[in-house]
Amino acid sequence: MINTLLYRILLAVPTMLGVAVICFMLVQIAPGDPLVSVMPPDASEALRQTLMQAYGFDKPLPLQFVHWLWRALHGDLGMSVATGRPVIGEVMTAVTYSLRLALLATVIGFVLGSLFGFVAGYFRNSIIDRLASVLSVFGVSVPHYWLGMLLVIVFSVKFALLPATGGGQIGEVGWQWDWEHLQFMLLPAFTLSVIPTGIIARTVRSQVADILSQEFIVGLRARGLNESRIFLHVVKNAAPTALAVMGLQVGYLMGGSILVETVFSWPGTGMLLNTAIFQRDLPLLQGTIWVLALFFVLLNLLVDILQTTLDPRIKRS
Repeated sequence: MINTLLYRILLAVPTMLGVAVICFMLVQIAPGDPLVSVMPPDASEALRQTLMQAYGFDKPLPLQFVHWLWRALHGDLGMSVATGRPVIGEVMTAVTYSLRLALLATVIGFVLGSLFGFVAGYFRNSIIDRLASVLSVFGVSVPHYWLGMLLVIVFSVKFALLPATGGGQIGEVGWQWDWEHLQFMLLPAFTLSVIPTGIIARTVRSQVADILSQEFIVGLRARGLNESRIFLHVVKNAAPTALAVMGLQVGYLMGGSILVETVFSWPGTGMLLNTAIFQRDLPLLQGTIWVLALFFVLLNLLVDILQTTLDPRIKRS
C-alpha cells in the first residue's frame, strides 16, 4: 500500500509540472493586452511600462514562468490585474462554491446513475435496459447550457419555485447548508448531474452485465443462493469502478462547469474563469487553472488509493 501511494505521488509530480507549463503558455500566447482592463484609454507609455514591471510582464517568458511556479508552490498566485486583490483568495472562494455544487451534482448523478445502471445490467436486453440506455445517452448528449436555460424557464419563470441565478445570501454568517442557500443550488446541481448520471449508468450497466456472466455467479446460483444475496455480490464487485468514476466526475465538474455557472450566475470557478478570460486577467486565469489542475490530480490520486483499498484484485496486481 505504501509503495503504491509513493508510486502515485511520483507520477503526479511530472504531471503537475506539465500542467504548469501548459497553463502558463496557453495564457501567454493568447491574443490581447493583459493590462487593457486596468489602463485608461489615454494611458501613457510610461504608465504602461510601470504596470508591466509591477506585474512582471516585462521579464523574459522563462523567467516569468520560474518566478510564477516558485510563488505558486508557496501559495502565492499573484495579484488580480482587474481587481487588485490576491488571486489565491478569489480562487479559493470560487473553489468552495464549485466544490459544493460539484459534490451535490455528483451525489445526484451517482444515486440516479447507479440505480439506472444496476437495474439495466440486472435486466439486460429487456425493455427496462433499453429505456435506461436511452436515458443514459440523453444524459451524455444533452447540452448543459440548453438544459439549464430550460430549467430556468420552467421552474423560475413559469412556476416561480426556485431562484434563477446567484449563490445565496452572503451575510456575517456566510454560506450555510439551509434551504435559504440550497434553493440556489438545486437547478445548477441538477443540470450538472445529468452527464455524470449518464456516464455512471453506462459504466455500472456494463460492469453489472459483465459480472453476471462470470462463472462465480453461475456457481452461486447453482448452489441455490437467492437473488438478493447474488445482487449483493454484484454490488460489491461493481462498487470500486462506480466509485472511481464518481470521484473523477467531481474533478470534471469542478473545471467543466463554466457554461452552467455562467447561466445560473453561480460564483464558482467556471464563472471566475469566464471573467478572467474576458478581462484578460492573466494572473487570475493562470491561478484558477493551476488550482483546478492540482485539485484534479490530487482527486485522481485519492480515487486510485480508494479503488486499490476496495478492490483486492488491484492490490494484488
